[in-house]
Formats: sequence, C-alpha cells, structure tokens
Amino acid sequence: MKKILLVSAVLSGMLFAHEGHQFDPKSQQHLVIPMEQLSEKGNMKVGEVVAIETNYGVAFFPNLKGIEAGMHGFHIHVNPDCGATEKGLGMKAGGHWDPTDTKKHSFPWDDKGHKGDLPALFADHDGNAVYPVLAPKIKKLDELKGHSLMIHVGGDNHHDHPKPLGGGGPRLVCGVIN
Repeated sequence: MKKILLVSAVLSGMLFAHEGHQFDPKSQQHLVIPMEQLSEKGNMKVGEVVAIETNYGVAFFPNLKGIEAGMHGFHIHVNPDCGATEKGLGMKAGGHWDPTDTKKHSFPWDDKGHKGDLPALFADHDGNAVYPVLAPKIKKLDELKGHSLMIHVGGDNHHDHPKPLGGGGPRLVCGVIN
C-alpha cells in the first residue's frame, strides 16, 4: 500500500515538473479552496488548495501547514459542508463523491469507482503539504463546485478491503468548494 501511495505522489510531482507547470492566477481559471483543520474546539485555518484544469485532469496545488506528517487520504465529498454531526467531525460533508453511483472505492485513475477518489496527499515532516495532486477523473472545475475537499488521517489503499473506503482514518482537514 505504501508503495502505491508513494508512486502516486511521485508521478504527480514528476508530471508538473516535466511540463514546467507553474500556476499563474492572472491567466488561468482556478478555484481557491480554503482548508480548515477539524477540531471539537473549533476549526482552524491551515491554508488553501488551488484547483486548476490541465490537459490531464484537474490538478490540486495544496499550500497547507501544520497538518500531521505522512500520507493522507484525499477525496472530494458529496456535500459543501464541513460541519460535525453526532457521528464525528466533518461528517456533514457526506461520503465520497460518486455521481454514477458505483458504490466502489477505487484508484484515482480507475473510472469504475468514486469520481471523488483522489491520489494521496503528502505532508512533510514539518506538516507542510505542497506537492501537487492530479485527479485524472475530474476534467472541469465546475464539476467540483457544491462539494467539499477532505483530507483524512493516514493513507488510503484505494480499495474497500480489508477496510471500507481505503482504510483511511478520521476526517482531519476540510474545505468547502464554492
């Protein structure tokens, strides 16, 4: 599982390095998604993620600080709400975005599963997440509007076995996509 997550992160970084891709907010259509760490004591802003369209799908450029180091599950969730319910923090976001009702957790490049399944997000040893993530299933920014972007504690194996939804942990960071 760790190899798959690492390869996903490395390939995303190599894609943009190879293209010499740099984000220019003045000339590229983009979405800025403010991100907050979820807490029972009140959510705290930890940065933002900028989403842009590329020839290969939508790319997410995180600029996050102070999150737990390591690999994290990264998903688009159904609802544009990061609020808590009696079931836990961030649960108002609903489940992973699955517009074709596949009911299957899958790899980010596999069209047979949730459209909201993204490659893993990596945070360095200082808790900074700045490496881009490419979502090849998502082609247009408009598809993202009216949903939320969620970061889970721990990695994601992109399968429903041995644990549902990739075995990721609780919801850690969330942002509403307008």
